[in-house]
Amino acid sequence: MATRPNLNTSARPLLRPHLGRGWAFPLKPVNGRLAMAREEEDIEQAIEIILRTAPTERVMLPGFGAGLQQFLFAPNSPVTHRRVEDVVRRALVAHEARITVERVAARAAAQETNLMEIEIDYVVRRTNSSFNRVFPFYLNEAE
Repeated sequence: MATRPNLNTSARPLLRPHLGRGWAFPLKPVNGRLAMAREEEDIEQAIEIILRTAPTERVMLPGFGAGLQQFLFAPNSPVTHRRVEDVVRRALVAHEARITVERVAARAAAQETNLMEIEIDYVVRRTNSSFNRVFPFYLNEAE
């Protein structure tokens, strides 16, 4: 009988426990258990959760989240980009203490008129490692 690789990362020791470990996003079972995210991957997934969550969506943390949904029908314009940058920066500073946000830049995508790319440059505080994440946000502009 062939043995399956151990995909449960919770069984392996953390190399940098100060960066954390949590359930992987999106939730998915692996070998009958929930998959885990570790260290920098956990931070990256936490950023995505913050960006995808609307305030009041979490009952026990009503202020959690960036609330990007409020821009769903906004024009893909420089004014909207600056507002999104401010909302994203504030949400990350408030809800992800493991990072320092260096820069947030929103821009219209070159190929798709309804796509806004939100670029986030951040530093993991405990390791002083720099990362860059581009988050796609689709707008449904009103005609």
